[in-house]
Amino acid sequence: MPLDLTIQLHHPRWKTLLRPYCKTVREACGAALQQMSDNRCQITEMAVVLADDDFIHDLNRTYRGKDKATNVLAFPNESLSSDICYLTSGDAKRHLGDLVLALETIEREAAEQKKTVKDHVKHLLVHGTLHLLGCDHKRVKDAACMEALEIKILKTLKVRNPYL
Repeated sequence: MPLDLTIQLHHPRWKTLLRPYCKTVREACGAALQQMSDNRCQITEMAVVLADDDFIHDLNRTYRGKDKATNVLAFPNESLSSDICYLTSGDAKRHLGDLVLALETIEREAAEQKKTVKDHVKHLLVHGTLHLLGCDHKRVKDAACMEALEIKILKTLKVRNPYL
């Protein structure tokens, strides 16, 4: 089933940084979904908001109690079970959740890490999509597993290991 992806553009500079921005977002999110699902997975709707630091700062303060901008926020659909990719083919299409990315933070991090903004965004889209699918990195063991999965997915997108 194809990915039904809604992209909201809150800052016009994203168009230039991710040219072509819709294709870039779709490929990164789609690669993560493909890696994590099988033919029975019917969760094919999600939204990505390409915003700025002010926008994500407000969300981070409101929903996480952190009074600062961050690079990406993931808002999973709380009504989905933890077995989201094991739905039967008869189940209706479901909304996986929403990702929000912050332009200035991502630009700064990319420069500090000596990588392109586009590659950094692809990594954050994969990372965020994995969060929507229930992956986490709070424990060391989970972080190692999630990082290995990200590296594997990013390789399919021709993005080098972001953890080197």
